[in-house]
Amino acid sequence: MEAFTEGLLTAMQPMNIIWIILGGFLGTIVGMLPGLGPATAVAVLIPITFGMDPVSALILMAAIYYGAMYGGSRSSILLNTPGDGSAIAATFDGYPMAKKGQAGQAMAISAVASFIGGIIAVFGFILLAKPLANFALKFGPAEYFLLMLLTLSAIVSLSLGRMVKGFIAMLIGLLISTIGIDTQSGIYRFTLDIPHLSEGIDFLIVIIGVYAIGEVLYNFLTIDKEKKEKKKIGKLWFSKEQWKRSKWPILRQGPIGFIVGVLPGAGGSIASMISYSTEKQLSKKPKEFGEGAVEGLAAPESSNNAASVGAMIPLLTMGIPGSGTTAVMLGALIMLGIRPGPMLFESDPGLVWTFVNSMFIGNIVLVIINIALVGFLVKILDTPAKVLYPIILLLGFIGTYTLGYSTIDFYILLIFGLVGLVLKIMDFPLAPLVLAVIVGADMEQNFRMAVLSSDGSLGVFFGSPVAISLVVLTILSLCYPLIMSAIQKRRMSKKQDEDMEDAV
Repeated sequence: MEAFTEGLLTAMQPMNIIWIILGGFLGTIVGMLPGLGPATAVAVLIPITFGMDPVSALILMAAIYYGAMYGGSRSSILLNTPGDGSAIAATFDGYPMAKKGQAGQAMAISAVASFIGGIIAVFGFILLAKPLANFALKFGPAEYFLLMLLTLSAIVSLSLGRMVKGFIAMLIGLLISTIGIDTQSGIYRFTLDIPHLSEGIDFLIVIIGVYAIGEVLYNFLTIDKEKKEKKKIGKLWFSKEQWKRSKWPILRQGPIGFIVGVLPGAGGSIASMISYSTEKQLSKKPKEFGEGAVEGLAAPESSNNAASVGAMIPLLTMGIPGSGTTAVMLGALIMLGIRPGPMLFESDPGLVWTFVNSMFIGNIVLVIINIALVGFLVKILDTPAKVLYPIILLLGFIGTYTLGYSTIDFYILLIFGLVGLVLKIMDFPLAPLVLAVIVGADMEQNFRMAVLSSDGSLGVFFGSPVAISLVVLTILSLCYPLIMSAIQKRRMSKKQDEDMEDAV
C-alpha cells in the first residue's frame, strides 16, 4: 500500500500528467490513421525518450499505446477504415450506426466502453499481475495454436447463414499468410519470383485494401445516390436505451479482453473478435449484429482497450512482449536501463506502481479527450463524397507506404482493394479473411513447433487441461449457431402449427 500511494503521488506530478495528456492525444490521432498503429507511434517517438526519466518514458509510451486503442475506432466508425487490427470489430456495427445517423452516439459509447474496459484492466493488473503471468507460462505452442483456432472458428460462426462463405474467406486469408520465406525451412513460397514478397504481405496492407479501398470502390458504384442523400450526424451522446443494452456487454468483455491481452502474441485483435462473437451468441437480438447493434460496438471496444493493459503484464513480470507494441517498448526500456522481469516488482516497486496509477489517470484523460472530439470528428460525415473518397484513398496510400517505403506495396494494396470489392459484392464476410491473415503465420509456426516437440503426434493438442478446454470451446463455437438456428426453426414450426390449429 505504501508503494501504491507513493506511485500515485509520482504519477500525479505535473510533468507526468503532461506526458499522459500528450501521449494519449498523440495515440488517439495516430490510431485514426490507417496503417499507423500504436507500434509505429511508439517506435517513432523512442528518440524523444532518450535522456528522459525512465518512469516518465514508460508513462509516455503506455499512454500512446492505449490512446491508439481509443483512436483506432474513430476511423472505423466514420469511414469503415480500421486504424489497425484491433479496430476491425468496430467496423461491424460502428459504421452501420454512422450510416443510420448515429455517428455521435457510436463514438460516445465507444469512448465510454474503452474507458470502462481500461479501468477494469487496471484493477485486474493490480490484483492479478503475478498469478496471470504464471498462467500465461502454461501456454506452449499447442495452446497458442488452439487459441488462434478458437478465434478463427468464433469469427466464422458469426457468419450465420453464410458460414460456407466465412470458411472460404478464412481459407483465402490463411493462404495469403503463407506468402514469403518459410522461417523453418528457408523455402520461398508463393512469391512469384518477386523479391519484395519474400518477407510476406503485411496484414495492415490487407486491412487497408479490403476495408478502406474496397469500401471506396464499392461506394463509387453508388456515388450518384450518395450525392442526393444528406447524411445525418445525430446526437452526440448515447440514449438510455443504448446504455442499457451496452452496460453488461462492456462489463463482461473487459475482463475477457484483459485475460486475452496477458497471453503473449494474442493482442487486441483476438480479444475484440472473441468479445464480439461472445456477445452475438449471448444476445437476444443476434440478427441486429452487423446492422448497427450498439452492444456489437461497445463489447469489442471494452475488450481491446483492456487487452492493451493486459499486454503490460508479461512485459513487466517476465520481460516477454505481449504484442507488437510492447515488443517495441521492451527494446526502449532496455535502452533506458529498465530490465523487465520477475524481480522488477521487488527491485523497483516505485516504477511499477507509478506506471499502474498513470494508466488509471490516462484512461480518465482519454475519455475526456475522445468525448470532447466527438462533435468535431463527426463533421467528417458532412464532407461531400467527391472530397471524402480521395482523402480516404490518400490516407490509405500514405499508411501503406510508411509500412515498408516501397511502391510495390501500392500495387498489392490495389489488388486487395479489388478483392474487397468483389467480396462485398458477393456478400462474403471480410472479418474471417483479415483475421486469418493476422494470425495465420503465428498459427502455422505454433502448429509445427507443437508437432515437432511431440515427434509428430497430434496428441499434444490434447495434452493439457488448457488445450482440452480450448478444443471444447472451438467445437462449441462452431456448433452453437447451428444449434440455435435449429431451435429457432423448431419454435417457428411449432408456432405455425399452433396458429393453424387455432384457425381450424
